[in-house]
Amino acid sequence: MKRGEPIILLTGATGYIGGRLLPLLERRGIRVRCLARRPENLRARVSSTTEVVAGDVLVPESLPAAFEGVHTAYYLIHSMGTARDFQRDDRQAAANFANAAKQAGVRRIIYLGALGNPAHALSNHLRSRQETGEILRASGVPVIELRASIIIGSGSLSFELIRALVDRLPVMVCPKWVATPAQPIAIEDVLEYLIAGLNLEEEGSRIVEIGGPNRVCYGDIMREYARHRGLRRCMIPVPFLTPYLSSLWLGLVTPVYARIGRKLVDGLRNPTVVEDPSALEIFPIRPRGLEEAIARAILNEDREFAETRWSDALSAGGLTPRWGGVRYGSRIVDSRTATVQVPAETAFAPIQRIGGKTGWYYGNWLWQIRGILDLWVGGVGLRRGRRKAADLCVGDVVDFWRVEAFEPNHLLRLKAEMKLPGRAWLEFEVIPEVDNHHSSIRQTAIFDPLGLLGMAYWYCLYPLHRMIFVGMLRRLVQAAEKASGRGMSSLL
Repeated sequence: MKRGEPIILLTGATGYIGGRLLPLLERRGIRVRCLARRPENLRARVSSTTEVVAGDVLVPESLPAAFEGVHTAYYLIHSMGTARDFQRDDRQAAANFANAAKQAGVRRIIYLGALGNPAHALSNHLRSRQETGEILRASGVPVIELRASIIIGSGSLSFELIRALVDRLPVMVCPKWVATPAQPIAIEDVLEYLIAGLNLEEEGSRIVEIGGPNRVCYGDIMREYARHRGLRRCMIPVPFLTPYLSSLWLGLVTPVYARIGRKLVDGLRNPTVVEDPSALEIFPIRPRGLEEAIARAILNEDREFAETRWSDALSAGGLTPRWGGVRYGSRIVDSRTATVQVPAETAFAPIQRIGGKTGWYYGNWLWQIRGILDLWVGGVGLRRGRRKAADLCVGDVVDFWRVEAFEPNHLLRLKAEMKLPGRAWLEFEVIPEVDNHHSSIRQTAIFDPLGLLGMAYWYCLYPLHRMIFVGMLRRLVQAAEKASGRGMSSLL
C-alpha cells in the first residue's frame, strides 16, 4: 500500500463494533491505523497493512502521533463499563479526541451514538452518548453521527441480555421497560452505514438516525428470539422493579454485570425509534427486518463458533477452564488437551476410526445405554454405525453423530443427532509440535442448551460426561502410542 494514501483512524478495534469493522476496512484495501490502550492485545489480530499505535483518549499527550496523516477517524468508544463517573470520562475522552483531530487537520469524524429524543428526559447513558456527539461537533471537525437503537448481533450487550433472559427463564417477570418502543438494527447494517460514511458527499456535520424497518418493544424482540430457538416463554408484566432492582435481577440471571446492567436498564425506559427517516435518502442501504436480523445473528454465531480454535482461545487469553465448562455466547464448552509422542497423522488415526465397530474407546456400555434411551424417545440410537471403518467425509454418519467438519490428520467435528434439550458437538483437533515427533490432541465437547431443561441436562450429567471424555482421551492417546510402540504421554 502506498505511503501517501489517506489513513483511517479506528478506535475501539478491540470492542464489539470496532472489532467487526476492522476486517471489513482491511478487505477493502483501506489503510487503517488502530488506536489502542494495550496494543499488544490487538497486533496479532490485524493484517500486515494495518498499524497499531498506543494511546488513551483520557491521556491527551498520547494522541497527536496517532492522528498524523489521518483523513477520517472512527470514534467507537464509551466508558459505560468503568466503575468511575462514566459521564465525566465520556466528556473528557470526546474533548481530547476532538482537539487532537482538529490539530491534525482531520477531515471527518464518524461516531456511533444512540437514538433517543433529546427533548425528553433521557437516561444518563443515552444523554452521555448524545453529549459525546455534541462535544465532537464543537471542535469544528465535521462529524457524521449515526444514532442507533438496540443492535442485533451475537456479542452485542443488549442482544446478549435479551438472549440470556429468554434462554434461562421459562417464566419472566417483566418490568415496564420491556414494553418500551425500539427500532432494532442488524449489526451487518450498522457496519454498512459506518463504511458508507467514509464516502458521504456532504460537507459539515450531520446526525443520521438509523434503524431497521420494524418498530417493536423489547418484549417483541424476546418473543421473536424465543421463536427462533423453539422456546415457549410466559411473560408477566409488572409495574414495579426499578432500574436498580432490575439490574440486580439481571446480574443473577444474565452475564451482564450489575454495574453495567443498571446503566443499560436505565436507558431501556426511553423509546429509541427513528424520528427522522432521511438515512434512507442519504444512503442506499435498506436495513433488514427483525426476523432476518435475529436469524442471521444465530447463524453467524454458529459460523464464528465453528471457526474458533480452542487451542488458541483457551490457552491465549480469555477463557479460563472451570468445573462444568466455560461459557461462549449461549454455549457451554468443555475442553481438554493431551500431548502424545507421535506425529500428527499417527495421533489422528484412532480419532478417524471412532464409533461404529471400533466403539468410543471408553465406557462403550454407557454409550450403548445412551443409544437405547435415545431409541425409546424416538431418536436414531447407535444402530446406524458408520459407512467405512477408517474413512470419513463431511456428511457421514457416525452412530448418532454426523460429521460436520473433517480435515485429514487435523480436525474432526461431530454434530449430535440424538434427542437432546439443545444442540451438541464433539470435536477433536490434532496439532503437530515443532519437531513433528510430538502432537497435541484437543478434545472439545460443546453444548448449546435449550432453556432451563438444557442447562439442567448438562450440569446434572456433567460428572458422568467428564469421566467418559477424560477416559476417551486417555484411551485415544494409548491407541496412538501403541501403534508407534511408545509409552504413555501426559494428559492436561
